[in-house]
Amino acid sequence: MKATNSRPVHLVGSVPLSDATEVFTVVSEILGHHVQRFPDGETGRRRNWINFQYAMLARHPQFEFVGPAMDPDSVVTESHGQGADYVRPTLLQPRSDVRPADLRFDSLGYAQAALESYASFAALKQRQVVAADTRFLVAVPTPLAPIALFVAPDSLFDVLPAYAAALSREVQAVVSAIPAEELAIQWDVAVEFGLWEGLFPPPPGNWKSQLLDQLAALGALIPPAVELGFHLCYGDRGHRHFIEPKDCANLVEVANGIAERVQREIQWVHLPVPRSRNDAAYFDPLRHLTLAPATTLYLGLVHQTDGLAGTQTRMAAAARVVPDFGIAAECGLGRRDPATIRDFLKLHAAAADL
Repeated sequence: MKATNSRPVHLVGSVPLSDATEVFTVVSEILGHHVQRFPDGETGRRRNWINFQYAMLARHPQFEFVGPAMDPDSVVTESHGQGADYVRPTLLQPRSDVRPADLRFDSLGYAQAALESYASFAALKQRQVVAADTRFLVAVPTPLAPIALFVAPDSLFDVLPAYAAALSREVQAVVSAIPAEELAIQWDVAVEFGLWEGLFPPPPGNWKSQLLDQLAALGALIPPAVELGFHLCYGDRGHRHFIEPKDCANLVEVANGIAERVQREIQWVHLPVPRSRNDAAYFDPLRHLTLAPATTLYLGLVHQTDGLAGTQTRMAAAARVVPDFGIAAECGLGRRDPATIRDFLKLHAAAADL
């Protein structure tokens, strides 16, 4: 039974507890009546978002290092909250004797992880630890993210089609194996904002429209009975964005472009709110947001460092522009100290009931 007089809560994906069972159990205990979708926490080798894809690429027989070889697992580790031991990876490229048309990815690991976690989710539902009307959330990066970050720029457009096809197969395996009424899929959109903010050289042509069309194609992969959402992101390494947005105008532009192009219902869109922004200037572009009535807007304005008081201030600033929204953290929780997670989830619950 969901709370009727509180705002809904969304968990973006990563939760740094020991495994999926602990994530489901703790989230149910603290936020059970606030959340509609339970992520598995992206624990284990997936704890640092897409970094486990680097190990997959580095071990792939069709790829080679562009520069000194390195331990494929070295970019996976990162100290909680600081990013101090992150290792910048040596980029990769297809071997010189491999044609782009011959590139093949047999498994990326997303489907295997989802099916293993869903087994735990279903078992906890059967034991009534997790509410019967909740869904299992699978968060997936856009194909551009791993390829743009780990593949040499000259090879990006050679590798991207094969990787995108493989990711599509992974998603299809998930939606084929998990009951549609128990499943939600979220596309994580982050690297694209590096283009929107001018951090990277843009592709040729009308690249904004091209990227939005690609995001719409990702949405079209999800059957109508499966819930669909988009998490728009400016990164969270060391709890810092790769660039601090001057306002949420680019987020609104992308959200509107997705909503216009996706030819099915979108259940939610998540937008980040920097901790320091409780001013009207940041939120004012939300006046131009054109989401469908069936789409829940989640604002990532819950920040642990300034607690309930700071969160309430940001909620009040947002409500002057868009009174109807759910709440969330700015990004996933995976880079946080696991010892802080219970308190942070309790902060979500307290803010939801304000």
